[in-house]
Amino acid sequence: MKYISTRNNKKTFEFKDVFIKGLADDGGLFIPESLRKYSETEISSFKNLEYNDLAKKIISTFIGDFMSENDLSNIINKSYSVFRKKNVVNLIKVGDRSVLELFHGPTLAFKDVAMQLLGNFYEYYLNNENQKINIVVATSGDTGAAAIDAIKGKKNVNIFVLHPHNRVSSVQRKLMTTGKDENVFNIAINGNFDDCQNLVKSMFADKNFSNEIKMSGVNSINWARIIAQSVYYFYSYFLIEDKDTPINFSVPTGNFGDVYAGYLAKKMGLPINKLIVATNQNDILHRAISRGRYEVEKVAETISPSMDIQIASNFERLIYDLNNGDDSLTAKVMNDIKEKGKYKIDQEKLDKINTNFLSSKMSEDEILKTIELVYKKFNVVLDPHSAIGYGAFDKVNISGNNIVLATAHPCKFPDAIKNAIDLNAELPKELMYILDEKENYKIIDNNVDEVKKHIKERI
Repeated sequence: MKYISTRNNKKTFEFKDVFIKGLADDGGLFIPESLRKYSETEISSFKNLEYNDLAKKIISTFIGDFMSENDLSNIINKSYSVFRKKNVVNLIKVGDRSVLELFHGPTLAFKDVAMQLLGNFYEYYLNNENQKINIVVATSGDTGAAAIDAIKGKKNVNIFVLHPHNRVSSVQRKLMTTGKDENVFNIAINGNFDDCQNLVKSMFADKNFSNEIKMSGVNSINWARIIAQSVYYFYSYFLIEDKDTPINFSVPTGNFGDVYAGYLAKKMGLPINKLIVATNQNDILHRAISRGRYEVEKVAETISPSMDIQIASNFERLIYDLNNGDDSLTAKVMNDIKEKGKYKIDQEKLDKINTNFLSSKMSEDEILKTIELVYKKFNVVLDPHSAIGYGAFDKVNISGNNIVLATAHPCKFPDAIKNAIDLNAELPKELMYILDEKENYKIIDNNVDEVKKHIKERI
């Protein structure tokens, strides 16, 4: 499989380049030049596979000669051996819908599913290439901890994580900042998540700097994360017994990465009916999908901090599709968004979006009420993000087999859970120790030169 950039489809790349670079040199995102679509018969043949074997089937089609089938098999088995569930994820029935628990990995968030794999991909690549790299990543709360857990202690790689100072939950922060590994560096930026993300993008765009430090990225734009996340859409589809009723997924998302993985699964032939983009009050994606208005507004701090985002990086991949693969038009749209902070989606393109996507938005009060309702009725505790996904089905009113992606363990947001249902959401026993550990992070202003200087002094 060859890859191209959304802003230049004339030049092709191997999976290795796509994985290590993360972001194309022209600022675009990598996508496959062409996609393999499975037939109904092929999809049926996956039905009885365990999670690891299904992951091998799907991921192998994307990685070319990056590694042998045997090496891929070993890496997938190693990556998912650290999960608390044998088949990585868990599907439970909660009322009239199903909840897909994606938080059984080491840092209690869906990001672990892709990040554990990426960490082992890096180790494999660096051992074979005899290179050193520096990963720089922005986090709105969960990506950082998942990336650190996947990279910590590995040779020939450092990781620098930028999080918005005082804008992640205390548990999210402690999962990042209490480690003692010498290759892990935490930076708290005086700003919001979009500021952190823009700093990382600026460093990637500075070719002298990014080449000098051999910079790599593991944010949700990294294609390897998208393909790893597409696997659980396939796996959960096979757990639904009634295949005659349409299957819909509700995905709490800020950066459009997790829901794009579902869109990828659909493009590969998985018979998904609709993907619901479930947002909090930072609702740029809801406004884009429901009204065609992709307009950047001020980021509000909420009880679902992983979604406190206004610039949804992965949306560019969908824009490329809407432009029928016109790379120069996509580059122009993205430049307009950068300069003017807005993009008007015409009705024809909006109709095209709505064949695959619906959207909803929830207020703080609605989130708390959803947590309370689900707990009282079904004795299940949802974290605020998962509650947004659950409540979305009440807003869009769509029938079928409705699956909610539960993206984080409720214990990561103890204040919200206490507020909603007066319950102390405790960490799993094996993670309780972080509450008393010493934290280690550096607070830096929202200034790219200061961040670059800090990184260079530590490598």
